[in-house]
Amino acid sequence: MRFLLIIREDASPIADLPHFVPPEIKSEPEYVLKNNGYQVFASCLATEIGQRIKEADAVVLHLPIPAIAVWVSRMSKWKSAPLFWWCSAGAAASSLEACEEDIPIDGILTPSMSAHELHWALHFGVKNFFDRRQWLDERAQLVSRLEERKWIDLAKGILCDLNRISEAEAYDVLRKRAMNERKRIVDIATSIVKAHQQLKA
Repeated sequence: MRFLLIIREDASPIADLPHFVPPEIKSEPEYVLKNNGYQVFASCLATEIGQRIKEADAVVLHLPIPAIAVWVSRMSKWKSAPLFWWCSAGAAASSLEACEEDIPIDGILTPSMSAHELHWALHFGVKNFFDRRQWLDERAQLVSRLEERKWIDLAKGILCDLNRISEAEAYDVLRKRAMNERKRIVDIATSIVKAHQQLKA
C-alpha cells in the first residue's frame, strides 16, 4: 500500500513546509504518513477527491465521525476502498456524541503511531475491508435467494390451488415451463404471481 487519499474537513494546512515544522503540523496525517514513506493527497473538495480516489489504495478520513457518513455515501459512487479514521485529539473530542453511530471504518490511525504501527494498522484494516466486502456480498446473495424463494413459494401455492396438485407437482410445472421458455424458475414464478394478482384485483 503506497498511495493514501486523505479527506479533510477544510483545506490542507500543509503546503511547502519550512525547515521548522510547528508541532501542530507534525500531528497532521499528511505529515505523519509522508514521513513514514507513503504517498498522500489531501483535499476537502469533492471534485478532486472523485478524480484521485481511482488511484488510491485506501482513504484516510480526517473528519469528526458525524461527517464521515456523508463522505462514505459520496465515495460509494466512485470506488470501494478501505477506510481509515484519523483519530486526532480534535477529531476524537468532536466525535464523543457519535460513539454509537454505525460507520463502515476498517481501521483507526493516530498521530503517535510509529512506522511499524502504521504498517500493521493499514495491513489489518485492508483485511477488514475485504472481509466486510465479502460479508456484504454474501448477505446480498442470501437476501436475493430468499426473495426468489418467496416468489417460487407463492407461485407454487397458486398452482396448487388452481390445478389441485401437490407442491412437488407445482414445482415440476414451474421447472418445465422455465426450461421450455429458457427462463429462470423465479422469473416464471414472478410472472404467475403478478398475473394472478391482476386477475384478483
